[in-house]
Amino acid sequence: MDNSMKHGLVVSCQAHFDHPLNHSLHIAALAKCAELGGAVGIRADSPEHIREIKKNVNVPVIGINKVLQHGHRFFITPTFEHAKDIVEAGADIVALEATFQNQPDTEALKELIREIKEELNTPVMADISTFEEGVRAWELGADYVGTTLSGYTDISKNRQTPDIELVKALADAGIRTICEGHVSSPEQALAAVEAGAYFVVVGTAITDTVAITKGYTGILHNHGVGSDGDANCMR
Repeated sequence: MDNSMKHGLVVSCQAHFDHPLNHSLHIAALAKCAELGGAVGIRADSPEHIREIKKNVNVPVIGINKVLQHGHRFFITPTFEHAKDIVEAGADIVALEATFQNQPDTEALKELIREIKEELNTPVMADISTFEEGVRAWELGADYVGTTLSGYTDISKNRQTPDIELVKALADAGIRTICEGHVSSPEQALAAVEAGAYFVVVGTAITDTVAITKGYTGILHNHGVGSDGDANCMR
């Protein structure tokens, strides 16, 4: 296992649909910035983006291949073919969904993990939403188990903060646990590592300029900045 990532920061560099950053060159630039800032790895979606990132960075890339479900969220790397495409593009680790909601067949999930590890010779990160899903994925051979989907499935509680409780429960069970999802500050990242996370993945809070800007403008608006640009505190 690659110990260079232990207790470090992995930056998720992603943009979809009509987001202004949804271009391989932009995503690769974000990844390079993350590397220069000390990130120990990158998480990225699609063969095109991963291929461009690999030209620019020297840290491991966790690859995913998202498929949009009708009326639902993305399904992360659902098949061996999706995994093969991102490994051929340069992914060093394949992340896939291992929830009961989208991967209910345990034998099929076991075979998918086995194929990726043996036929593609690539480690697997299982994205889960509950403790039971994490244990199942680990027992089926996943090399890493991430809390990525906590709050995004029917059986996991909706949340706006990282699931530190789930991180601790999985780590205490001897599972190599990755904290991902809703991490929005260095303090939260540190809390995850202190709870047992092997490494921490942060995306929106670092790389989504639109979301970051909305955070600032939202606070200013809620604290009385009017359309004329004058704040109540300055009157």
